[in-house]
Amino acid sequence: MQLLAAFATGLVFGLGLILSGMTDPSKVIGFLDLAGNWDPSLAFVMGGAILVASIAFHLAKGRTKALLGDAMRIPTASQIDRRLVLGSLAFGTGWGLAGYCPGPAIVSVAQGGSKPVIFVAAMIAGMAIYEILTRVKVPAAKKAA
Repeated sequence: MQLLAAFATGLVFGLGLILSGMTDPSKVIGFLDLAGNWDPSLAFVMGGAILVASIAFHLAKGRTKALLGDAMRIPTASQIDRRLVLGSLAFGTGWGLAGYCPGPAIVSVAQGGSKPVIFVAAMIAGMAIYEILTRVKVPAAKKAA
């Protein structure tokens, strides 16, 4: 049942990305170009997503289990630290340069074309490099303590 729910959720999410224009890099770059020919249409998409997520998080706060029985895992971190700021800058820079963020890029791979494939390959490489650097750094920090 959980696999079916995950598939249905992913399908609805992917269709929503396509219908909203989030898989079109030129539309995304137009939205991010505040000083040029700004296209505000994606602000409505984001606003709708924030509204739906806010309601869902509010309803989920009082629950101990998800609808399909798994334990609720709601993020609790609230501190803005160096890693968050640097990660946000890297994410935003990549989004602005390529016109893709992870979800729309993966949906775009299914739509075809080489640009999203290159982006997703670079994204996976970046995640792998992060994991490697984190694993090297953490044991060294533990030894020093």
